[in-house]
Amino acid sequence: MSCAGHPIVRTPNMDRLAAEGTRFANVSTTCPICMPARSSFLSGLYSHNHGQWGNYGHLPAGTDTFALRLQESGYHTCHVGKSHYYVHLRQDHLDNHKSFLAALGWSETYETTGPWATQHTDSIVTDHWKSIGCLDTFRDDYARRREVGWKDATWPSPMPEGETLDDFVGRRAVEYIEGYRGEDPLLMFVGFAGPHEPWDPPADWAAEYNPADMDEPLPITQGPEWLPPEAREHHCKLQNLDSCPTPEQAAAIRALYYAKISHIDSWVGKIRQSLEDRGMLDNTIIILWSDHGEMLCDKGRFAKSVFYEQSLKVPLIIRPPKAAHAGATCDAPVSLVDMFPTIVELAGAEPKPEAFGKSLAGLLRDPETVHHDAVFSEYMDRTMVFDGRYKMVVDAKGQALKLYDLDEDPDESLNLVGREGTDDTIARLRDRLLRWQLATQVRQTGFNLP
Repeated sequence: MSCAGHPIVRTPNMDRLAAEGTRFANVSTTCPICMPARSSFLSGLYSHNHGQWGNYGHLPAGTDTFALRLQESGYHTCHVGKSHYYVHLRQDHLDNHKSFLAALGWSETYETTGPWATQHTDSIVTDHWKSIGCLDTFRDDYARRREVGWKDATWPSPMPEGETLDDFVGRRAVEYIEGYRGEDPLLMFVGFAGPHEPWDPPADWAAEYNPADMDEPLPITQGPEWLPPEAREHHCKLQNLDSCPTPEQAAAIRALYYAKISHIDSWVGKIRQSLEDRGMLDNTIIILWSDHGEMLCDKGRFAKSVFYEQSLKVPLIIRPPKAAHAGATCDAPVSLVDMFPTIVELAGAEPKPEAFGKSLAGLLRDPETVHHDAVFSEYMDRTMVFDGRYKMVVDAKGQALKLYDLDEDPDESLNLVGREGTDDTIARLRDRLLRWQLATQVRQTGFNLP
């Protein structure tokens, strides 16, 4: 976002939300991949509690969620767009899963898939595209992108104007707000599918960014001589010269990705405007967040699933109707699990125990408040702990694979594991990680965990 200091991306509507509320600058996802992170956001649980470690399985029906809490407190709940709490199967239609989403707390659902799953799973968006004759345009284009490969599939969407997946979600959200006449307060979730790859913004938005003007990706770095064998092997696996894009490919990818961000930003503005037009803005809390980041050719990688900052850190803006500290930036480390208790508290819902997160409402009142002494993320057999300065990643045996001093090395170019003088820091972070694991090792009722 430009409000976060990005030198190229233009996000005037997100910037406006930040100016009217609080931007959280140090937010870690609980898992740097879609389904586990989304389930954690909704439930306030970690992957080792809700059982999702990757894009498979499903969040168990009946899981306590903030949507259920608000329902119990008299809210009407509506979900528009991508949910991704369960696998989107081939030859399936998402309307078949309305009862599952209802069990998670959604009174109404207008659900779509994410971009790639839309190739093979039907939903309200594929129904719409089929009715206007452009479903084959979308699916044929994605088949071609798969054939060409992610590094070379750098062209805008061929869809008719106003008919990309993000257009559909944004338009449906605006229409719902314009038509809502219920007497109950409203909880509305709008799940945009982008700016997830592939790199397919509308052509007019793609024209807003010239590849020649793009910032350069962070380079691949060599592992220092002090790395122990396990850490060195991990370092080499994560930075692969053989898969590196060329500078021209990286510039084209970045230009299209930034265009997708700006396209979604325009819909953020339209949704905000629809609330204002309905007279609802002064009684509405707006939260903007993401489930994971995007490596975007930094260190020779794209996509997510790693604990580098580009993949791990996510945007978060909370805009209350009348912010006590409008335009504030909070640098305290926070986690996506904090959103469950935050939403429950801000909505005035029943304050039952809120799993493992901690409400951010106090930080809205005082952005300088100390919130967590550490935050955590996990993916498959690796776990991350971050204390506000040092980030450490360990394997399943607790062996340190990465240690970065983000105050001195924000680009994560120097892995400190094995360096003289770091033993105490590693021991302290390992102890903090162990205490977190012990404190969160509970089986939630109704969960089928291994």
